[in-house]
Amino acid sequence: MNKSDLIDGMAADAGITKAASKKALESFLGNVQGSLKKGNRVSLVGFGSWSVSKRAAREGRNPQTGKTIKIAAKKVVKFKAGSDLQSSVN
Repeated sequence: MNKSDLIDGMAADAGITKAASKKALESFLGNVQGSLKKGNRVSLVGFGSWSVSKRAAREGRNPQTGKTIKIAAKKVVKFKAGSDLQSSVN
């Protein structure tokens, strides 16, 4: 499923236009992104939660040359599925 499929499904389920559905989805994604950017956790009970985690700087290897390289520290987004989502998949 891609973004346009999700917009179509949301519009059909909620009985709204595709334009309104697109606006709602973009608002949701923007709010999640903004909250994560501030370092906050986003949690939807039963569905899952997103959080930001810090990955430390480390050394890696260039696979072509075998030389050691430094990989910079960075923040990564993590998603943990909620119990309802996990049980519906299994």
